[in-house]
Amino acid sequence: MSQDQKLLERITVDPAILGGKPCIRGMRISVEQIVRWFASGGSEAELTSQFPFLETDDVRAALLYASRVSSITRMSGEALNRAAALDDAA
Repeated sequence: MSQDQKLLERITVDPAILGGKPCIRGMRISVEQIVRWFASGGSEAELTSQFPFLETDDVRAALLYASRVSSITRMSGEALNRAAALDDAA
């Protein structure tokens, strides 16, 4: 089994947890939350300090998962604008 496959095993999807969003090891912290943490300028050290149950490989798994998902998603300019507008409304 490759290192990437081992990391991706940390990502779980359960309809009973956060509405089925991809999460870390069945916990209530999603891949999305981790990616947004970094997007807002947070560091890994700050993240793992704030959430001590997270391991370095959890963070790596979330980023790997997000990169894999984004590599297969094709959005038109219009769809991307709609997604951005939904995010702004949240």
